[in-house]
Amino acid sequence: MGLLDIFKSTGNGQFVSDREFKKNLARQVELAPETLKQLKNYGVSDDSELKLEFFFYAKTEDKAQILADALKKLNYDVEFGKSAGDKKLFIISGWTIKMKMDDWTVQSWAKEMCKLGYKFDCDFDGWGTTPNQD
Repeated sequence: MGLLDIFKSTGNGQFVSDREFKKNLARQVELAPETLKQLKNYGVSDDSELKLEFFFYAKTEDKAQILADALKKLNYDVEFGKSAGDKKLFIISGWTIKMKMDDWTVQSWAKEMCKLGYKFDCDFDGWGTTPNQD
């Protein structure tokens, strides 16, 4: 989803269209290895285990709450609130449990986050991490 696309609705009350979901899924899978390659410059290897910070957008508070609850069931630290950039949107963010930093694991996780977001009509906006975690 492009930056401006998050402010659009599909016209049927749905926030994330099937087309935008598929486009975002492909983009997230493509970006994961690139991000991991950059992390290698900071000493992160395939065997490193790190928590990932994630971000989703939702059009309604109810959908944000439902997604937050689903993420909490995965033992993730999660919070949500109104987006600072657009008070009509809600942002859901938090941290995962530790996972291996290899391409397969992170790409699989990113796919699942896209699918989970779409299931609850929320947009998975991406992830980040810090290489030095205790």
